[in-house]
Amino acid sequence: MTLFLSNNVPFEVVIAAVFIFGLVIGSFLNVVILRLPTQLYATWKADSAAFLGIENMAKDEYQETLLWPSSRCPTCRVSIKPWHNIPLLSYLLLRGQCGNCQTKISLQYPVIELVTGILLATTAYHYGLQSSTIYAIIFTLLLVSLAGIDFNEKLLPDQITLPLLWLGLLANLEGTFVSLSDSVIGAMVGYLFLWAIYWLFKLLTGKEGMGYGDFKLLAALGAWLGWQMLPLVVLISSSIGAMIGILMILVTKQGRDTQIPFGPFLAFAGWIAMLWGEGIKENYLSMVGLL
Repeated sequence: MTLFLSNNVPFEVVIAAVFIFGLVIGSFLNVVILRLPTQLYATWKADSAAFLGIENMAKDEYQETLLWPSSRCPTCRVSIKPWHNIPLLSYLLLRGQCGNCQTKISLQYPVIELVTGILLATTAYHYGLQSSTIYAIIFTLLLVSLAGIDFNEKLLPDQITLPLLWLGLLANLEGTFVSLSDSVIGAMVGYLFLWAIYWLFKLLTGKEGMGYGDFKLLAALGAWLGWQMLPLVVLISSSIGAMIGILMILVTKQGRDTQIPFGPFLAFAGWIAMLWGEGIKENYLSMVGLL
């Protein structure tokens, strides 16, 4: 279904608007990436304390939400002025420093804003003005959130992975990206594949090679992309993960037991597969003479 838009608006202007929207929403994703894990830790701590009957711990609850209070410097705790909170631009004008205490601002903020803008503009350019574009944009935003949280905390919260899975099934009720049957099988295969790898690795080494959040994320990707796209997602994510891991060992001299979050690689591979997966598969099959 094509989205309604005046014929007088050039497509390039629409893409530019999506890019700016991506910068703005990327600023909010920074809040999600930073605050959601802290909220979850506080909730788990309070629940554990209540179960154990430790009253002092149970009272020590995190008060911030995703919407309150307004953004503030993590060092001086002063609220950020609206003109100091313009996505990307404020970071450049302030030279990467807090406008009040001059503490360095983490590079995460402009990087997430810029990456979100680029990914949304690319997604809109790829799909054009149709209803599937809205689904693809939501898919992209949730993947950016998960990648950021997992990169920082080695955590893929159910509060995002499960809605991502259900939205994938919803999007494919009418075959937006794949058939509903392929979507359901994709969710099942995605979860069970990494679950099997997890237990095989644990039986052989006695160690946990990944978390259950990775199972749920691959299940969600299967729900969006169908089971046929999962081998490509696993191949891309594991290849990039292996290269990054080798670089970390060589450059930082870290040991092989160093934990590397797998979620960002899965998220990136899922986004690539969403936009160009079919083309990659066709080129590969043609190259090996199977097409």
